[in-house]
This record gives sequence, C-alpha cells and structure tokens, in this order.
Amino acid sequence: MDTNDNAPVFSQSLYKAQVSENAPFQTSILTVTATDLDEGINGEIVYSFIERGNFNPEALFSINPDTGEICVRGKVNYEENIAYDIRVQARDKGTPSRSVHGKVLVEVTDVNDNLPKIIISSLMSPVRENVEVGTVVALVTVTDKDGGKNGLTSANIVGLVPFKLKLNYKNYYSLTVDGPLDRESVSQYNVTITAADEGTPPLSSTTVIPVHISDVNDNSPFFSEPVINVHVNENSPAGATIVTITAVDPDTGENAKVTYSLLDGISKMIPLTTVINVNSETGDIISLQSFNHEELKTFQFKVQATDSGVPPLSSNVTVNVLVLDENDNSPTILAPYSEHGSVNSESIPYSAEAGYFVAKIRAVDADSGYNALLSYHLSEPKGNNLFRIGTSTGEIRTKRRMSDNDLKAHPLVVMVSDNGEPSLSATVSIDVVVVESTADIQTQFRHVPIKEDSFSDLNLYLLIGIVSVSVIFLLSLISLIAVKCHRTDGSFSRYSAPMITTHPDGSWSYSKSTQQYDVCFSSDTLKSDVVVFPPQFPPVDGELISINGGDTYGRTQTLPNTEKVY
Repeated sequence: MDTNDNAPVFSQSLYKAQVSENAPFQTSILTVTATDLDEGINGEIVYSFIERGNFNPEALFSINPDTGEICVRGKVNYEENIAYDIRVQARDKGTPSRSVHGKVLVEVTDVNDNLPKIIISSLMSPVRENVEVGTVVALVTVTDKDGGKNGLTSANIVGLVPFKLKLNYKNYYSLTVDGPLDRESVSQYNVTITAADEGTPPLSSTTVIPVHISDVNDNSPFFSEPVINVHVNENSPAGATIVTITAVDPDTGENAKVTYSLLDGISKMIPLTTVINVNSETGDIISLQSFNHEELKTFQFKVQATDSGVPPLSSNVTVNVLVLDENDNSPTILAPYSEHGSVNSESIPYSAEAGYFVAKIRAVDADSGYNALLSYHLSEPKGNNLFRIGTSTGEIRTKRRMSDNDLKAHPLVVMVSDNGEPSLSATVSIDVVVVESTADIQTQFRHVPIKEDSFSDLNLYLLIGIVSVSVIFLLSLISLIAVKCHRTDGSFSRYSAPMITTHPDGSWSYSKSTQQYDVCFSSDTLKSDVVVFPPQFPPVDGELISINGGDTYGRTQTLPNTEKVY
C-alpha cells in the first residue's frame, strides 16, 4: 500500500505574470501547478497563499485551492506597487501531510489613470502695475504619478493674459510678466494653467491663479471738460455756492484722493481770494461777495485738482463765470431834461401842423438786454389828444393842428419804463407853450444863471454861421455841377426817368436819362428825406424817382413855402 512519502513538486521554481492596473475583479492572472508521486489521498494537492511580513496576498489576490488559479480580488494600483512577490504553498492531503513552497512574481502594468497635478508656490500677489516685463510672479510644478509616457507632462497658459510660463527644469516652471499691466483697466487677472500628460488617451488638469494688481500713482485727476461755464445771478448773496467742481482720478486709495485749489483769475487789480473761495475737499466754489453785473459782467479763473499720491499729480480746469443781469437800475433821463433844478419848457407855434416835432426825450438804463429796453409814454395829462410820443424813439410830436379851444400851456409828464421784471421807470416834466409865431419860439426856457444863457446864445450864433457857410457851399457846388453838365452835353434834356443815386462819400446823384446832377450833403443831412434839385429841371409833384440805382423808389413832393426843395 502507498504511503505519503513524497512531497508535492511545482512545475516551475518561479512563476511570472502581469496584471493590468485597475484590473476588474476575478481577472485570472495565472495558474500554478504542483504534482505528487503518491497516489490516492496522498497525491491530492491543496493550494494556498503564505503571508509574509505585513503583506497579505489575500487582500488583493485569490487562489483556487483545487486548481491553483490565481485571480484579482482587490484594486491593483501601479502607483502603490509595480510588482507583487507572492509565496504559494502546495500541500497534499496525506498523513502526515507534506508541502512545498513556490514563488509567484506578479508585475503590474501601468494605466494612465492619474491626472497631472499642478502645484503653485512662491506666489507674489499683489503685483505692482509698473513692474518690468520678466518679473517672476509664481513658481509652478507639475507632477504625474503614472509611469512612462503616462507620466510625461507639459503645461500651458489658457487665454490672452500678460503672463507666460517659462520652463526651468523638467516639470518646474516660472510664471512671469509678459506685458504691461494697468490696474485701471484690469485690477485682477485669473491666470488659467493647463497641464496634460502623454498617455493614451491623454489626461489633463487645470488650475486658476488669481493675480491681483496693486495701484501706482500713474494717473492725474481729470475733469469732464476743459472749460466750465457758470451763470450767476446778479445780487446773489455772499456765501452762496456758485458751482461744484469735480475731478476724477482712476487710481485708488491715497492716489485717488483729490484736493482742490484756486489758481490765477479775474485780473491783477482784483485779488481772486476776495471774490471767491474753493472748498479743498468737495470742490464747491463759494462767492465771497455779491456780484454787480454793471461792474463785473464776467470773469475767469482756474481750479487745480491734485491727488495725494507720491509724487502728486494734478490737472487744471478753466471756469468762466457770467454774471446775469437783474433789473436793479431805473432808467436815467439824459440832458438837457435831466439837469437838476431846471424847468423843462418847449415852445411850438400856433400854426404847427400835425406831426410837428416838439422835443425828444433820451434816456439810458445801466442794465442789459431786455432790462435795458426802454419805452416812452405820456402819463399826464390823461386823455390828451394834442400830443403823442414815439414809444421807442421818445420823440414828442403834435397829433393835430391847434384850435382856439386848446390851452396855451400844456404840462406834459413823460414816463420812461424799462422791460424788466418788475419794470422800473423814471419821469420827466415838460411844459409846452403855444406861441403865435415862429419868431417867438425859443427852444428851451430854463431858470439858470446868466453866464449859462450867454454861453447858449454863443452856441446859437455859431450854429447859424455854420449853417450859412454850408448852404453857400452847397449852392456853389450845385452851380458848378450844372455848368459842367451844360458844357458837356450842350443842352438840358428832361426825361421821365429821374434817378437819385447814393455815393459812398455821402453824396446824392440825381439823373434824368443822360443828365446827372450831384448834390452833396453832410452825414446829418443824409438822415432826412429832403432832396434839392437844380432849378432848371424841377421835378413834377408825384414824379417817380429811383434811389440807390433802382433799389428804392419814391415820389417827389413840394414842401410848403419852398421853391426848390422837394
């Protein structure tokens, strides 16, 4: 009978096998085989693992006790162990049993199952906006636990940012500045770095590095417009805020803190500090006095805005202040009717026709615009139907001829009003005396000293002398022109198309067909509608004449009590 006198024997002294990393459960690795020369139960073999040290093969692998097949039981990780040294025991079932130990080496093949890892160190944040190109912002390290090509990596920056990765050694990089930085445009950059391996398929990972940009005082305060126009009401109270000046500095912190100050303005004769002041923090322009439009209509000054950076930066703005007029001045009657203590008197003949010129009231208003637009009215006597006054001219004229029922003296009160709100006015009194003939007319009667009357008589004599000389000169000139025309043409012809032409030197030309007569007037004469024609060719009343070369037309009319004036 057989006795158990033979131990099992493995077919190989060393078994080698490979298993893929992360192989599924129950994946067969290999089968170990042992033989026993004994028979029966003495030759039946049971296979098992032998635990060695801290490693228990049964945690990752299983072995069929009858067949010796070794399978995957747990998760095989290449990154933890690239190979496993397993001891296997083959034992027979005899009594006493005999056994033998075998060696199995299981190699783990790598699978690209690990993402590259990005490690950031030495991050410099914030970064000053004026740093030079090439400044190192951070150190970047990329690692991959896989082996072979699965562990080879590369890193890149995603997007357009003023930074770049510079390879130092193997998987070590430097993140550097690659362009100008401007905090006012971008105050923070999120730099995205992507690392990828060379496995199949490749795996990649991404990380974002926030890079803050710190401010540098590289921007001056600026105003929305270089010139500011301000309108201020006349007589506004002192201490009122005229305007608020605001400057914006795109920097931040102390670099953006703006203070305001006044520069030159108004004139060298008027110190600016006596007229206005500026709040250095708010930019409020405050008036130090009440403005008078009649004294100061407009003035100009400059305001400087300065930030608190190092070094400080500044900019200027020009402020134009226009003082708006208010109706605070009454009209003023001009001489001769404004003389203090005088009695204003005018005389008109009893034979005066309608429209006879009596007097002209002149007045001025120190205000401007509509506040200085004056109108003239007769306020007394009420219901007067003998005199009228031009609303805009101030000329007092008769409305009709005198009648026997009219008074010999007419006290008139003229009121001059401006167009302001509320309207202001001034009045002047004139006594109009009706005399029998023009010889009794005196232009003005005033209770003034004798010395002044003598002076007025002298002026009257001078005026009469000047008028006499002018008339003589005018008649001589007309005669000379008539003689020259007679010599040129030999005869005088009359046509039905007379023409009066105005010359730039202040002369008038009267022509009928080929005949032309020049009449010269002074600048005052040109303001009237009186034209003198040569006595040889008096125009017919109602005859159509052209003035200024045909641009204006009119008809002749003989003036009363005259022979040659039309």
